[in-house]
Amino acid sequence: MENLKLVYTGKTKNVYALDNGNYLLKFKDDCTGKDGVFDPGENSVGLTIEGVGDVNLRMSIYFFEKINAAGIPTHFVSADLENTTMEVVPCKPFGKGLEVICRHKAVGSFYRRYKDYIEEGADLPAYVEMTFKNDALGDPLVTRDGLIDLGVMTGEQYDTIKEMTQKITRIVADDLKEKGLVLYDIKFEYGYDANGKVILIDEIASGNMRVYKDGQYIDPMTLSKLFFA
Repeated sequence: MENLKLVYTGKTKNVYALDNGNYLLKFKDDCTGKDGVFDPGENSVGLTIEGVGDVNLRMSIYFFEKINAAGIPTHFVSADLENTTMEVVPCKPFGKGLEVICRHKAVGSFYRRYKDYIEEGADLPAYVEMTFKNDALGDPLVTRDGLIDLGVMTGEQYDTIKEMTQKITRIVADDLKEKGLVLYDIKFEYGYDANGKVILIDEIASGNMRVYKDGQYIDPMTLSKLFFA
């Protein structure tokens, strides 16, 4: 890694530039959390858990390969488990960063917002919503019209992302179901390549999804262990 150019230092991954024009993501054992407790919803690194980077990379490889095989474009090129790295194609994020959530159940912030209209845990039809990545503002929700009017994306790009999100969520949910696990919701990130094509980016790891087993919430570390058991 010492011979590579570091272009970005993230909370859980570092990004390096490769000579072939692609980028290398180095997965770290740093986790978001507070007071030494792991929490994927926190905005700062709270602890280090040995092996987290490895298991996050393993799960990402597993799903990226499955999604690519389904004909859905992603930034994934290859991975090196020995060095906990993943090679990805270059792309640009939408705006200053956008998170795309797909929900199968009414829980979390969705339920808090809309509890006057729905029961907690009620089924949702692969409901898709988007939020701007902005810690200070609490990752505010943004509508399709808002994204278009603010110049973040076109209506066509929004519709493409929504369709991709629902397809990818079904792939993940079906896989987890085979293991006796139920996906409640999952978070993705997207970008676009030099030709403007929308592609799935970042990672697909246990910390980005809310999963239950026999009605009980499974924390991300336990989920990773169950997934690869």
